[in-house]
Amino acid sequence: MTSASLSQPTTGHSRNPRADLLGARRVVVKIGSSSLTRADGRLNVPALRKLVDVLAEVAGQGKQVVLVTSGSISAGFMPLGLDRRPTDVATAQAAAAVGQSALMSTYTDAFGAYDIPVGQILITAADTVRRSRYHHAVQAFERLLELGAVPIVNENDALATSELRFGDNDRLAALVAQLIRADALVLLTDVDGLYDAPPSQVGAQRIPLVEHMADVADVEVTGRGSSFGTGGMITKLQSAEMATQTGIPVLLTQAANVGRAFAGDDVGTWFVASANRTSRRKVWLEHAAAMTGRLVVDEGAARALRDRGASLLAAGIRRIEGDFVTGDPVEIITERGESIAHGISAYDAGELPQMLGRSSDDLRDEFGESRVRAIVHRDDMVLVRATVTDVHSVGGMQVAD
Repeated sequence: MTSASLSQPTTGHSRNPRADLLGARRVVVKIGSSSLTRADGRLNVPALRKLVDVLAEVAGQGKQVVLVTSGSISAGFMPLGLDRRPTDVATAQAAAAVGQSALMSTYTDAFGAYDIPVGQILITAADTVRRSRYHHAVQAFERLLELGAVPIVNENDALATSELRFGDNDRLAALVAQLIRADALVLLTDVDGLYDAPPSQVGAQRIPLVEHMADVADVEVTGRGSSFGTGGMITKLQSAEMATQTGIPVLLTQAANVGRAFAGDDVGTWFVASANRTSRRKVWLEHAAAMTGRLVVDEGAARALRDRGASLLAAGIRRIEGDFVTGDPVEIITERGESIAHGISAYDAGELPQMLGRSSDDLRDEFGESRVRAIVHRDDMVLVRATVTDVHSVGGMQVAD
């Protein structure tokens, strides 16, 4: 794929696609640690206030704004006497606990100058595992927005563990955007968009428009962001793919360009929303839900799931792994360990061993009609796709694939 084909908008668009941002009623904005942190690691209060100035103006235009912010660990490790961002979980949690209060205090003061209240929402991945908690999160967002507040969201780093966390606020922002049915997602970072090569490379060009994620499958991207962040361009692309998959367009640009972005200027990279939208429930299953167990299936069941969109029946299951209950998310894998789908189990793990490998007729004869239903119904299942933003390495450079 040539850089020219990526660096110019295609003629298929008769209007500026960024008009979708101008007309958006509900917008999620994510800003990373690198944009909120000074070179010495302290919170960059002037940068934060400049962001709030723009968002307050946007809110004044009648738009609803949700801000996903990084920066709690960065804001907390230096007040604790640490000379660098901590790498162990316990110290990072302590830094987050100290930094989060400082971060929210600064946001409260900055938005307060415009008489805009803010509400803090701290999320862990565990909050998305159970549908009930997921719905409670939706209710909290909706009520805050109805009351005219700006929800300020961060991963709950003080409580999240390395085993159960979003891992980066880019991904969290995409999940929040689809959770609240946002009209657009704006990712603010320290680079002015996606480039057709590493930006430091001579001749690299900004890609202003991405109509299909497959168009950037061969773009070389960097992994880690700044020394004070946890993300990089890879996580931005993953976030963009997750959001556009549910019909939410995405703008990726520099934090310094946020005002121009909301004015509709040609800044950053605009990712066009997919016309074939995936439901919020299935995006949750694919991207947000932490799997509580596994169902290992034979090749016949794997083909039925993939090719026919079938439900998973007991006859095709070879073994189970983990301890889960009815309603828990489970991963469906082949005997070779290949992931096929994520789904909601209709049974407790303890009920399944006596059912495995048996036909519906056998189960009906022994247990009655109640045991004939699918173990995972197709309406409660999403196939795990090989996405554009799965990452591999070519010659030491990470590539979205």
